[in-house]
Amino acid sequence: MLDSCIFCKITAGEIPSNTIYEDDTFQAILDIAPAAKGHTVLLVKQHTPNLFETEDSILSKALPVAKKIAIALKKALSCDGVNILQNNGTSAGQSIFHLHIHIIPRYEEDGLVIPWHTKTYADGEAKLLAEKIKEHIL
Repeated sequence: MLDSCIFCKITAGEIPSNTIYEDDTFQAILDIAPAAKGHTVLLVKQHTPNLFETEDSILSKALPVAKKIAIALKKALSCDGVNILQNNGTSAGQSIFHLHIHIIPRYEEDGLVIPWHTKTYADGEAKLLAEKIKEHIL
């Protein structure tokens, strides 16, 4: 636990939350500033700042739990879809440096926009970039 981390304080029970799921590794809470009603934040109980510094054994459990929560949101809220988002680093939108996953219920024409502007590749650029990335996959 990191004393200055709000998510560590929530998982330690020092700050109250509306918990919808909990096990030995994770706690899922309703976001206090939701993008949509039912917006859930899946917290890893062990403090780890981001995806890159998290043990694979924890990461391998995270997506099945996110799926379980997404299914529950669809059933409970009758939403049309669900976004599952995870940010790493300030430039990627991370504002709390404790690994967490957003699970956001979505509805047709709900007006919620996840902002990015699409780009294009020049001829052959994507192939070169793919080769460069492949060289670094462990």
